[in-house]
Amino acid sequence: MAKKVVVGMSGGVDSSVAAYLLKKQGYDVIGVTMQIWQDEDEFTQEKNGGCCGLSAVDDARRVADRLEIPYYVMNFKQEFKKNVMDYFTAEYLKGRTPNPCIACNRYVKWEALLDRSLAIGADYIATGHYARVEQLPNGRYAIKNSVTAEKDQTYALYNLTQAQLSRTLMPVGDYHKDEIRQIAEEIGLMVAHKKDSMEICFIPDDDYAGFIDKECGKLVPPPGNFVSTDGKILGRHKGITHYTVGQRKGLGIALGYPVFVTEIRPETNEVVLGSNEDVFTTELYADHVNFMSIPDIEGEVKLKAKIRYSHSGSMCKVTRTGEDQIHCVFEEPVRAVTPGQAVVLYDGDYIAGGGVII
Repeated sequence: MAKKVVVGMSGGVDSSVAAYLLKKQGYDVIGVTMQIWQDEDEFTQEKNGGCCGLSAVDDARRVADRLEIPYYVMNFKQEFKKNVMDYFTAEYLKGRTPNPCIACNRYVKWEALLDRSLAIGADYIATGHYARVEQLPNGRYAIKNSVTAEKDQTYALYNLTQAQLSRTLMPVGDYHKDEIRQIAEEIGLMVAHKKDSMEICFIPDDDYAGFIDKECGKLVPPPGNFVSTDGKILGRHKGITHYTVGQRKGLGIALGYPVFVTEIRPETNEVVLGSNEDVFTTELYADHVNFMSIPDIEGEVKLKAKIRYSHSGSMCKVTRTGEDQIHCVFEEPVRAVTPGQAVVLYDGDYIAGGGVII
Protein backbone atom coordinates (compact mmCIF):
# COMPACT_ATOMS: atom_id res chain seq x y z
CA MET A 1 0.00 0.00 0.00
CA ALA A 2 1.33 3.44 -0.97
CA LYS A 3 2.65 5.67 1.83
CA LYS A 4 0.44 8.70 2.42
CA VAL A 5 2.00 12.18 2.39
CA VAL A 6 0.44 15.56 3.13
CA VAL A 7 2.06 18.29 1.02
CA GLY A 8 1.92 21.85 2.39
CA MET A 9 0.85 23.76 -0.73
CA SER A 10 1.39 27.53 -0.75
CA GLY A 11 0.13 28.09 -4.27
CA GLY A 12 3.71 28.65 -5.45
CA VAL A 13 5.68 26.71 -8.01
CA ASP A 14 7.98 24.90 -5.54
CA SER A 15 5.31 23.23 -3.39
CA SER A 16 3.22 22.50 -6.50
CA VAL A 17 6.08 20.62 -8.15
CA ALA A 18 6.87 18.91 -4.82
CA ALA A 19 3.35 17.41 -4.90
CA TYR A 20 3.83 16.30 -8.52
CA LEU A 21 7.24 14.70 -7.85
CA LEU A 22 5.92 12.73 -4.86
CA LYS A 23 2.92 11.49 -6.82
CA LYS A 24 5.28 10.41 -9.59
CA GLN A 25 7.37 8.54 -6.99
CA GLY A 26 4.29 6.54 -6.03
CA TYR A 27 3.12 8.27 -2.86
CA ASP A 28 -0.56 8.78 -2.03
CA VAL A 29 -0.50 12.59 -2.06
CA ILE A 30 -2.91 14.98 -0.29
CA GLY A 31 -2.57 18.74 -0.83
CA VAL A 32 -3.14 21.09 2.12
CA THR A 33 -2.97 24.87 2.39
CA MET A 34 -2.60 26.27 5.89
CA GLN A 35 -4.96 29.15 6.60
CA ILE A 36 -3.07 31.41 8.99
CA TRP A 37 -4.48 34.90 8.55
CA GLN A 38 -6.25 36.57 11.45
CA ASP A 39 -8.37 38.80 9.22
CA GLU A 40 -7.89 38.12 5.55
CA ASP A 41 -9.57 41.34 4.45
CA GLU A 42 -6.70 43.30 5.99
CA PHE A 43 -4.08 41.60 3.89
CA THR A 44 -3.33 42.06 0.23
CA GLN A 45 -0.22 39.90 0.34
CA GLU A 46 -1.57 37.65 -2.37
CA LYS A 47 -0.82 40.44 -4.86
CA ASN A 48 2.79 40.28 -3.71
CA GLY A 49 3.03 36.51 -3.96
CA GLY A 50 2.44 35.88 -0.25
CA CYS A 51 2.49 32.25 0.80
CA CYS A 52 -0.89 31.65 2.42
CA GLY A 53 -3.34 34.34 1.25
CA LEU A 54 -6.64 33.89 -0.54
CA SER A 55 -5.15 33.69 -4.04
CA ALA A 56 -2.68 31.09 -2.70
CA VAL A 57 -5.67 28.89 -1.90
CA ASP A 58 -7.11 29.41 -5.41
CA ASP A 59 -3.76 28.59 -7.05
CA ALA A 60 -3.12 25.55 -4.86
CA ARG A 61 -6.64 24.21 -5.50
CA ARG A 62 -6.16 24.53 -9.27
CA VAL A 63 -2.80 22.75 -9.05
CA ALA A 64 -4.30 19.92 -6.98
CA ASP A 65 -7.08 19.63 -9.55
CA ARG A 66 -4.53 19.42 -12.36
CA LEU A 67 -2.51 16.78 -10.46
CA GLU A 68 -5.71 14.90 -9.57
CA ILE A 69 -4.97 14.82 -5.83
CA PRO A 70 -7.37 15.59 -2.94
CA TYR A 71 -7.01 19.12 -1.54
CA TYR A 72 -8.01 20.73 1.75
CA VAL A 73 -7.61 24.04 3.57
CA MET A 74 -6.71 23.62 7.25
CA ASN A 75 -7.15 26.39 9.81
CA PHE A 76 -3.96 27.19 11.75
CA LYS A 77 -4.82 30.78 12.71
CA GLN A 78 -4.48 30.16 16.45
CA GLU A 79 -1.09 28.43 16.17
CA PHE A 80 0.24 31.08 13.79
CA LYS A 81 -0.90 33.99 15.96
CA LYS A 82 0.66 32.53 19.11
CA ASN A 83 3.89 31.05 17.76
CA VAL A 84 4.75 33.50 15.00
CA MET A 85 3.03 36.89 15.24
CA ASP A 86 3.03 37.21 19.04
CA TYR A 87 6.60 35.91 19.20
CA PHE A 88 7.66 38.41 16.52
CA THR A 89 6.25 41.44 18.35
CA ALA A 90 7.50 40.28 21.78
CA GLU A 91 11.07 39.93 20.47
CA TYR A 92 11.08 43.41 18.92
CA LEU A 93 9.82 44.91 22.20
CA LYS A 94 12.91 43.34 23.85
CA GLY A 95 15.23 45.04 21.34
CA ARG A 96 15.84 41.82 19.42
CA THR A 97 15.38 40.97 15.72
CA PRO A 98 13.48 37.70 15.34
CA ASN A 99 13.18 35.40 12.34
CA PRO A 100 9.46 34.57 12.07
CA CYS A 101 9.95 32.03 9.25
CA ILE A 102 12.03 29.82 11.58
CA ALA A 103 9.28 29.94 14.23
CA CYS A 104 6.62 29.22 11.60
CA ASN A 105 8.54 26.23 10.27
CA ARG A 106 9.08 24.68 13.70
CA TYR A 107 5.75 25.32 15.40
CA VAL A 108 3.21 25.70 12.60
CA LYS A 109 4.36 23.96 9.42
CA TRP A 110 5.92 21.04 11.26
CA GLU A 111 4.46 20.72 14.75
CA ALA A 112 0.84 21.67 14.02
CA LEU A 113 0.60 20.41 10.43
CA LEU A 114 2.48 17.19 11.19
CA ASP A 115 0.29 16.41 14.22
CA ARG A 116 -2.87 16.95 12.21
CA SER A 117 -1.51 14.98 9.24
CA LEU A 118 -0.59 11.99 11.40
CA ALA A 119 -4.05 12.17 12.96
CA ILE A 120 -5.66 11.67 9.53
CA GLY A 121 -3.44 8.68 8.78
CA ALA A 122 -0.56 10.26 6.86
CA ASP A 123 2.95 8.80 7.07
CA TYR A 124 4.80 11.99 6.08
CA ILE A 125 4.48 15.69 5.44
CA ALA A 126 6.32 17.38 2.58
CA THR A 127 7.17 20.95 1.57
CA GLY A 128 8.71 22.75 -1.38
CA HIS A 129 11.82 23.87 0.52
CA TYR A 130 15.18 23.85 -1.25
CA ALA A 131 16.72 21.42 1.22
CA ARG A 132 17.12 17.66 1.65
CA VAL A 133 16.51 15.27 4.55
CA GLU A 134 18.82 12.32 5.12
CA GLN A 135 19.32 9.73 7.81
CA LEU A 136 23.03 9.60 8.64
CA PRO A 137 25.18 6.56 9.52
CA ASN A 138 24.91 7.56 13.21
CA GLY A 139 21.14 7.05 12.94
CA ARG A 140 20.27 10.73 13.25
CA TYR A 141 18.22 12.65 10.70
CA ALA A 142 19.67 15.87 9.33
CA ILE A 143 18.87 18.62 6.87
CA LYS A 144 21.34 18.65 3.97
CA ASN A 145 22.08 21.61 1.71
CA SER A 146 20.09 21.67 -1.51
CA VAL A 147 21.92 21.22 -4.81
CA THR A 148 21.48 24.94 -5.53
CA ALA A 149 23.36 27.31 -3.22
CA GLU A 150 21.53 30.45 -4.35
CA LYS A 151 18.12 29.07 -3.35
CA ASP A 152 19.24 27.03 -0.34
CA GLN A 153 16.66 27.24 2.49
CA THR A 154 18.32 25.05 5.12
CA TYR A 155 19.04 27.97 7.49
CA ALA A 156 15.36 28.40 8.37
CA LEU A 157 14.96 24.68 9.18
CA TYR A 158 17.69 24.20 11.79
CA ASN A 159 15.37 23.67 14.77
CA LEU A 160 13.27 20.79 13.47
CA THR A 161 13.32 17.81 15.81
CA GLN A 162 14.43 14.26 15.07
CA ALA A 163 10.82 13.04 15.25
CA GLN A 164 9.73 15.73 12.77
CA LEU A 165 12.59 15.05 10.35
CA SER A 166 11.87 11.31 10.35
CA ARG A 167 8.41 12.15 8.94
CA THR A 168 9.54 14.79 6.42
CA LEU A 169 10.07 14.67 2.64
CA MET A 170 11.67 17.51 0.64
CA PRO A 171 11.81 16.45 -3.01
CA VAL A 172 12.64 19.92 -4.40
CA GLY A 173 16.11 19.96 -2.77
CA ASP A 174 17.49 17.78 -5.58
CA TYR A 175 16.70 20.39 -8.25
CA HIS A 176 17.68 23.88 -9.36
CA LYS A 177 14.98 26.55 -9.49
CA ASP A 178 14.95 26.74 -13.28
CA GLU A 179 14.48 22.95 -13.41
CA ILE A 180 11.48 23.23 -11.07
CA ARG A 181 9.92 25.93 -13.27
CA GLN A 182 10.60 23.80 -16.35
CA ILE A 183 8.86 20.76 -14.80
CA ALA A 184 5.88 22.96 -13.88
CA GLU A 185 5.69 24.22 -17.46
CA GLU A 186 5.96 20.74 -18.96
CA ILE A 187 3.06 19.40 -16.88
CA GLY A 188 0.93 22.48 -17.55
CA LEU A 189 0.86 24.18 -14.15
CA MET A 190 -0.27 27.82 -14.42
CA VAL A 191 2.01 28.73 -11.47
CA ALA A 192 5.15 27.80 -13.47
CA HIS A 193 6.32 31.44 -13.61
CA LYS A 194 4.67 32.80 -10.46
CA LYS A 195 7.14 35.07 -8.66
CA ASP A 196 8.66 34.05 -5.33
CA SER A 197 7.49 35.63 -2.08
CA MET A 198 10.29 37.61 -0.47
CA GLU A 199 8.75 39.62 2.37
CA ILE A 200 7.47 38.43 5.74
CA CYS A 201 4.05 37.08 4.81
CA PHE A 202 2.06 38.93 7.49
CA ILE A 203 3.86 42.25 6.84
CA PRO A 204 3.58 42.59 3.04
CA ASP A 205 4.58 46.29 3.08
CA ASP A 206 7.78 45.53 5.08
CA ASP A 207 6.81 48.15 7.72
CA TYR A 208 7.75 46.12 10.81
CA ALA A 209 7.53 49.07 13.21
CA GLY A 210 4.08 50.03 11.90
CA PHE A 211 2.87 46.46 12.38
CA ILE A 212 4.23 46.37 15.95
CA ASP A 213 2.60 49.74 16.75
CA LYS A 214 -0.75 48.39 15.57
CA GLU A 215 -0.42 45.09 17.41
CA CYS A 216 1.07 46.32 20.69
CA GLY A 217 -0.26 49.87 21.15
CA LYS A 218 0.89 51.36 24.47
CA LEU A 219 3.41 48.55 25.04
CA VAL A 220 5.63 49.96 22.27
CA PRO A 221 8.72 51.69 23.75
CA PRO A 222 8.72 55.50 23.29
CA PRO A 223 11.42 57.56 21.57
CA GLY A 224 14.76 57.69 23.37
CA ASN A 225 18.42 58.57 22.94
CA PHE A 226 20.94 57.62 20.32
CA VAL A 227 24.23 57.23 22.19
CA SER A 228 27.82 56.67 21.12
CA THR A 229 29.76 53.55 22.15
CA ASP A 230 31.31 55.62 24.98
CA GLY A 231 27.91 56.83 26.23
CA LYS A 232 27.66 60.33 24.70
CA ILE A 233 24.14 61.38 23.66
CA LEU A 234 24.06 61.92 19.87
CA GLY A 235 20.36 62.63 19.26
CA ARG A 236 16.87 61.11 19.51
CA HIS A 237 15.56 57.87 18.04
CA LYS A 238 11.95 56.99 17.11
CA GLY A 239 11.74 53.93 19.38
CA ILE A 240 13.83 50.76 19.57
CA THR A 241 11.40 48.74 17.41
CA HIS A 242 12.54 50.78 14.38
CA TYR A 243 16.15 49.51 14.48
CA THR A 244 18.33 46.43 14.14
CA VAL A 245 22.05 45.79 14.65
CA GLY A 246 24.13 46.73 11.60
CA GLN A 247 21.53 49.20 10.27
CA ARG A 248 22.82 52.33 8.55
CA LYS A 249 19.91 53.63 6.46
CA GLY A 250 16.80 55.24 7.90
CA LEU A 251 18.39 56.28 11.19
CA GLY A 252 17.21 59.88 10.82
CA ILE A 253 20.41 61.34 12.23
CA ALA A 254 23.18 63.20 10.41
CA LEU A 255 26.57 63.32 12.12
CA GLY A 256 28.71 64.10 9.07
CA TYR A 257 30.16 60.58 8.95
CA PRO A 258 28.63 57.08 8.48
CA VAL A 259 27.24 55.47 11.63
CA PHE A 260 25.68 52.07 12.25
CA VAL A 261 23.53 50.55 14.97
CA THR A 262 25.90 48.49 17.14
CA GLU A 263 23.58 47.65 20.05
CA ILE A 264 19.99 48.09 21.22
CA ARG A 265 19.47 48.56 24.97
CA PRO A 266 15.81 48.01 25.91
CA GLU A 267 16.55 48.46 29.63
CA THR A 268 17.65 52.09 29.09
CA ASN A 269 15.73 52.65 25.82
CA GLU A 270 18.97 53.54 24.04
CA VAL A 271 20.20 52.78 20.54
CA VAL A 272 24.01 52.68 20.34
CA LEU A 273 25.68 54.04 17.20
CA GLY A 274 29.26 53.39 16.14
CA SER A 275 31.58 53.01 13.17
CA ASN A 276 31.49 50.10 10.72
CA GLU A 277 34.39 48.52 12.66
CA ASP A 278 32.25 48.56 15.82
CA VAL A 279 29.69 46.30 14.11
CA PHE A 280 32.21 43.43 13.82
CA THR A 281 32.79 40.80 16.51
CA THR A 282 34.62 37.49 16.88
CA GLU A 283 32.22 35.69 19.23
CA LEU A 284 28.59 35.09 20.12
CA TYR A 285 26.48 33.17 22.61
CA ALA A 286 23.24 31.39 21.69
CA ASP A 287 20.49 29.58 23.59
CA HIS A 288 17.35 27.57 22.64
CA VAL A 289 19.83 25.10 21.17
CA ASN A 290 18.75 22.29 18.85
CA PHE A 291 21.16 19.60 17.64
CA MET A 292 20.59 17.80 14.37
CA SER A 293 23.39 15.79 12.70
CA ILE A 294 25.21 15.48 16.05
CA PRO A 295 23.59 14.58 19.38
CA ASP A 296 25.53 17.22 21.35
CA ILE A 297 28.70 19.32 21.55
CA GLU A 298 31.54 17.66 23.45
CA GLY A 299 34.63 19.72 24.13
CA GLU A 300 35.45 22.10 21.28
CA VAL A 301 34.06 21.44 17.81
CA LYS A 302 34.99 23.27 14.61
CA LEU A 303 31.96 24.06 12.43
CA LYS A 304 30.78 26.58 9.86
CA ALA A 305 28.23 29.07 11.17
CA LYS A 306 25.66 31.18 9.37
CA ILE A 307 24.45 34.14 11.45
CA ARG A 308 21.65 35.17 9.08
CA TYR A 309 19.87 33.76 6.04
CA SER A 310 22.03 35.71 3.55
CA HIS A 311 25.35 34.97 5.31
CA SER A 312 27.62 32.62 3.35
CA GLY A 313 29.03 31.19 6.59
CA SER A 314 32.22 31.54 8.67
CA MET A 315 34.32 28.92 10.46
CA CYS A 316 34.18 28.94 14.24
CA LYS A 317 34.98 26.89 17.32
CA VAL A 318 31.88 25.89 19.26
CA THR A 319 31.73 24.93 22.93
CA ARG A 320 28.90 24.25 25.34
CA THR A 321 28.65 26.81 28.14
CA GLY A 322 25.46 25.65 29.85
CA GLU A 323 22.54 23.27 29.70
CA ASP A 324 20.97 25.30 26.87
CA GLN A 325 23.77 27.55 25.69
CA ILE A 326 26.66 27.46 23.23
CA HIS A 327 29.60 29.81 22.59
CA CYS A 328 31.00 30.40 19.08
CA VAL A 329 34.44 31.94 18.51
CA PHE A 330 35.04 32.90 14.86
CA GLU A 331 38.35 32.60 13.01
CA GLU A 332 37.71 36.03 11.47
CA PRO A 333 35.41 38.85 12.65
CA VAL A 334 31.79 38.63 11.47
CA ARG A 335 29.52 41.60 10.81
CA ALA A 336 26.31 42.49 12.67
CA VAL A 337 25.76 39.56 15.02
CA THR A 338 22.12 40.28 15.88
CA PRO A 339 20.33 39.13 19.06
CA GLY A 340 17.15 37.24 18.16
CA GLN A 341 18.49 35.90 14.88
CA ALA A 342 19.60 32.27 14.55
CA VAL A 343 23.14 30.97 14.37
CA VAL A 344 23.02 27.78 12.32
CA LEU A 345 25.99 25.40 12.48
CA TYR A 346 27.02 23.24 9.52
CA ASP A 347 29.21 20.14 9.45
CA GLY A 348 30.03 19.93 5.75
CA ASP A 349 26.72 19.88 3.85
CA TYR A 350 24.66 18.98 6.92
CA ILE A 351 23.13 21.08 9.69
CA ALA A 352 24.86 20.13 12.94
CA GLY A 353 22.54 22.31 14.99
CA GLY A 354 21.89 25.90 15.96
CA GLY A 355 20.39 28.30 18.44
CA VAL A 356 19.05 31.81 18.98
CA ILE A 357 21.73 34.52 19.31
CA ILE A 358 21.79 36.15 22.75
